[in-house]
Amino acid sequence: DLVWHVPYFRRVAATSFGGQVSLIASPTVFASQLVGHEAWVGDIIDFDRHPRRHEARAGRHRGVRGLFRMGVELRERRFDRIVLFTNYTNRSLVALVARIPERLGYGSTWLQRRLLSHGPYIERYRGPAVGTYEDATRFAMAQGWCDAPVVPSLVVRPEAQARVQSRLQGLPQPLHALCIGSSEPYKQWGTANFTALAAQLAGAGHGVLLIAGPAERDMAQQILQAIDPALRPRVRDMTDGSVADTVAAMSLVRTCLGNDTGGVQIAAAVGTPTWVMLGPRPLLAHDPATLHALTAPHLAGILPADVARIALAEAARRT
Repeated sequence: DLVWHVPYFRRVAATSFGGQVSLIASPTVFASQLVGHEAWVGDIIDFDRHPRRHEARAGRHRGVRGLFRMGVELRERRFDRIVLFTNYTNRSLVALVARIPERLGYGSTWLQRRLLSHGPYIERYRGPAVGTYEDATRFAMAQGWCDAPVVPSLVVRPEAQARVQSRLQGLPQPLHALCIGSSEPYKQWGTANFTALAAQLAGAGHGVLLIAGPAERDMAQQILQAIDPALRPRVRDMTDGSVADTVAAMSLVRTCLGNDTGGVQIAAAVGTPTWVMLGPRPLLAHDPATLHALTAPHLAGILPADVARIALAEAARRT
């Protein structure tokens, strides 16, 4: 979700003192690696509400007490304004506890409007696409920070790009990134499908990157072991890199193909043609020129051979 909001955060920063803002974000979105190097980011404040499952701990800001704790922590910073890109009313409560005089937010519920300082407010998006970006766009336009939707974009860290370029040496060109991770089982296209897709791309003489987090390392190794040994040198496991490395890698590949996960959003945000296996789920409409949805009545109805044809055609078109 952070990637979708970045273009509007930049607009807010442009209206803030010194052209910078303090960005409040969950540690799980890796904000420092995604945008911490950009000039508009003054600092990043952790909103530690829901840690990742493997951490096996309670977040500092979880529950009602945690929300009040967050409010008290923000109060010490003596902010003049807070801009809430969310429909969650409890974030407005945090701002009130923090005693921040100007509290701007969506105001999509009557209670949220009572907790915010003033409008303009927006009505919550109810259309066929994922609403997070649509609501952020409506809010930014209502506040006058932009007059049309702004496509998400990310800036690659130069040191990460150099590091990844070195790591990719020896792989054949063009390169394709496969985003094999997923936050939920129902978003997972499956090991067998990704294996077949990787094999077809490698069989065409192309390079393949298996991109995900450490939780998918076993899956990546299963894919590699299932591929013909003659093709394995063309496929590389990148489940051990940082998020900054993922941004850099996505800027170096010809296409990105994968589950509905952060990796495909990153790929589109650096301008790489991207196809996401959505199945029957709500569409992603924020970047129609770069991010393309593969839909079917069931996720299993999206076939590796069809995805491979799309990727190979795109690679040929851009040669």
